[in-house]
Amino acid sequence: MRKGFTLVEIMIVVAIIALLAAIAIPNLLRARVSANEAAAAAAMHTIAAAQIQYRASNPTYASLGTLGNATPPYIDSRLAGGSKQGYNFTSGFSTGANFWAAGEPQDNTAAHTFYIDEDGVICRSSNTSVSAETSHFNGSGCPTGYAEVE
Repeated sequence: MRKGFTLVEIMIVVAIIALLAAIAIPNLLRARVSANEAAAAAAMHTIAAAQIQYRASNPTYASLGTLGNATPPYIDSRLAGGSKQGYNFTSGFSTGANFWAAGEPQDNTAAHTFYIDEDGVICRSSNTSVSAETSHFNGSGCPTGYAEVE
């Protein structure tokens, strides 16, 4: 007598595995997006702290590249390069008195865009269609389409 599994038994096992995967994969993707957003918010804090430290020793704020190339560097080389953990970061300043920084997701996931300026308040886009255009950066709180991160 032959021992083994029947085709029906194998199909049932495959169906159960497929069902478990269908439940688990969306949760894993959501967790990844949440982790990237948390990392982006932390990077915004890092950029703001680095800008403030740089400004304490210099007459103006600096670009991300300058912050990363200083001796010693104010930020790590990946953040200075403008890209880290699924986000692209930019920073700018005007006549030494104001700076802003933004983080936009690299792909079209359900991630939000982040913004911070010299006030040190992190702002997150209220929906995923808001982009971090420099016209939003006015140096007075969260730009239009953004809300303070609590």
